[in-house]
Amino acid sequence: MPGAGLLLLLLLGGPALRARGDPAALLRRDNDASGRCTYTFTVASPGEASCPEAGGVAQLRAELAALTARLSRLEGAGGTAGTAGSGPRRADVSGAWPRGPQRAAPGGCEELQRAVERLQEEKGRWEREKEELGRRLESSTQEIARLRAARCPPGTGGVPGRDAMRSAGKDVSTLGAEGMVLGLTWLPGPPAAPRWEPESLSYQELKSERTELPASRLLEETALGRPQVEDSDCGELAWVGEPVVLGRADTIAGKYGVWMKDPEPVAPFTRDTTWRVDTVGTEVRQLFQYEAAEQLARGYPAKVHVLPRPLESTGAVVYRGGLFFQLRRSRALARYDLRAEAISAERELPGAGYHGQYPYSWGGYTDIDLAVDETGLWVVYSTEKARGAIVLSKLDPETLEIRRTWETNIRKQSVANSFIICGTLYTVSSYSAPNATVNFAYDTATGSSRSLSIPFENRFQYLSMVDYNPAERRLFAWDSYNMVAYPVRLAHA
Repeated sequence: MPGAGLLLLLLLGGPALRARGDPAALLRRDNDASGRCTYTFTVASPGEASCPEAGGVAQLRAELAALTARLSRLEGAGGTAGTAGSGPRRADVSGAWPRGPQRAAPGGCEELQRAVERLQEEKGRWEREKEELGRRLESSTQEIARLRAARCPPGTGGVPGRDAMRSAGKDVSTLGAEGMVLGLTWLPGPPAAPRWEPESLSYQELKSERTELPASRLLEETALGRPQVEDSDCGELAWVGEPVVLGRADTIAGKYGVWMKDPEPVAPFTRDTTWRVDTVGTEVRQLFQYEAAEQLARGYPAKVHVLPRPLESTGAVVYRGGLFFQLRRSRALARYDLRAEAISAERELPGAGYHGQYPYSWGGYTDIDLAVDETGLWVVYSTEKARGAIVLSKLDPETLEIRRTWETNIRKQSVANSFIICGTLYTVSSYSAPNATVNFAYDTATGSSRSLSIPFENRFQYLSMVDYNPAERRLFAWDSYNMVAYPVRLAHA
């Protein structure tokens, strides 16, 4: 009603107009943007001489903010009611998105978008890994087909087994996902020997070097003479045959190890009972027991002994019902009774280097190496007094007391390993050369050493253990995952 609006303006502005006496200055008539006629006027304050503009603006802004907040609360209450179907919801005067279950706030959309992007990135990563595994699976399949063709020619109907991988020089423990695929594909039968994850390794690798030290001398630690050799068939080593593979370790823990038989067993064990320790790791405690060598070849132990104390490296032996070994990070020796399953003797080896002071050339903390021959139990080591030369001591197998000691002129770090036959120490020239030699002999009867050149084959080129078994007249060795045996021939005087 334009007339009513004009009347209201005149009523409100009448006193001011009369006070000023100039209606033209206070009342203005004009068209607005839409073309409608509008009247505007100005009314003077009857009580204020001037207006504090800054304060007024601030007050108006505060009132506007309060009004906006109140309207927002009202809109929220109205939105809740609107979900029940009371009517269309009005837009928020502040410009915010309409509230309700069908549309999220802008912040929620951003969170959702970021989550989607993360999921897409994760999906892409898994797709790339899937492609990589597919390529490795394809490579494994081709390898299996190649080995099957080589091992089982067409028409034989055979299935490639574990020996096929050995003959091809394939290291199952380093295949990763391929190794798991191969295991599922061609390793039949019950599970293999118990496996465990090795801890971080700190094995050392040393280069071989040969140095001659002053002539040997007997250490007068006891008054006992050289132990009597009861076997009339004893003689000097004349020949070492080709290695025969009797078993293979399937995990990285078995790259280095020691396997043994007792030449003088105690019931219920026999000369066929075979023992094995995988020595890669820092807490080596598992001793695998096999009823026969055939069981060793299949990799299924009859029993697993858990040693009360961890052992160090590959120098252990089994003799007269006990496992003799070096305690980890110690110069002490221990005897583990295989029947009682407990340590029955423990003794420190005076002055012996340990944990990398005087190892063999391949390293592996082989500072202390036990051995057995026709005459009994021995230990090979070195001391600071011997300046790194091999020291050889005869031990009491019950108490581990030293009966007699010899110091040689063979530098321990210049040879790869050693073994004892009929009271004579023999050393191997290299742990990695395919055509190594038995290069030195030290005779405890005369206290003298001599050079040799008896061929010795390192078929797998990482020899970590060699021991002589007097009952079988063979050398037992561990060569890069493989448990092998060498026939030997002795020359009689």
